[in-house]
Amino acid sequence: MPLALLASFFSRRPKRCWKCCKPRVLTFDEFLSIPPCTTGKHSTFDDSPLPDPPAPVNAPENVPLPLNSTSANGASNNAPAARAPQAAPQTTAPPAPPAPPESDSDDPSISVPLDVPCRRKGCNSRSTVESRGSRDTEECTYHPGGPLFHEGFKSWTCCNKSALEFDEFMNFEGCKTKKRHLFIGSKKDAEEEEKLSDVRHDFYQTPTSVIASLYIKKIDKERAKINFSSPTTIDLDLPTADNKRYRTELPLFGQIDSAQSKAKIMGTKLELTLVKKDGQSWPTLRNDEKWTGEIIQVGGARQAR
Repeated sequence: MPLALLASFFSRRPKRCWKCCKPRVLTFDEFLSIPPCTTGKHSTFDDSPLPDPPAPVNAPENVPLPLNSTSANGASNNAPAARAPQAAPQTTAPPAPPAPPESDSDDPSISVPLDVPCRRKGCNSRSTVESRGSRDTEECTYHPGGPLFHEGFKSWTCCNKSALEFDEFMNFEGCKTKKRHLFIGSKKDAEEEEKLSDVRHDFYQTPTSVIASLYIKKIDKERAKINFSSPTTIDLDLPTADNKRYRTELPLFGQIDSAQSKAKIMGTKLELTLVKKDGQSWPTLRNDEKWTGEIIQVGGARQAR
């Protein structure tokens, strides 16, 4: 596929962002996890700036004469009759996606950590000290469906309420109530961890470094382990928030400076900045990958003498 067509395809994927900052994400959960970009004092009223008023529409100066009218000398203006305006076709909303399966309750044998948010959509409760004791009095009000965005309107697939403003949409009260919140899930869910054998990756390079991306979503920063064990290998242990784990020893094509190399965990990927030790060009990221046969030039070409 041509690179221009591939770039056009990815650029048309719907992205979500805030007007005030640059991060753009694809999924709704990643959009909610974008950290705020401005700090200030708490307020009890909405002091966000109002949108700019619409520009006034100027009336046209030259208004055309009505059709089939009579001029001043009595002559009839036999212009063809205008067609009656046709109503614009009504656009129907796309069919709502099926509601995700409802999660089970927490396993009573597992201790609930403090300050953990409820997993159910629309429930903003967090665990407290009382959550470790008897929880028979807890009531979880949530949305069993998923978010739906269509023509500027925001709603949940499980209820009929919709809004244009995002803050109003986020404040919609849940339409279903269930006993006890869902903070950690069942013990079975916690033990069944999916092992990832391979992940998609790509890289680009400069004369001094290689910047590689491993595309894994929701990496747990607290439990992730990235060890530049040797100049030619990297030990990776990357658990995710949705019970997945990618564990491997990444064999590199060339040698790196382990002390200067670094890693950065993002919402959808792991970015590795590998400092080259010998400055040679890398045709592949891993030494066990097949070469593409392309000649990769690093730096500027010298003039022949």
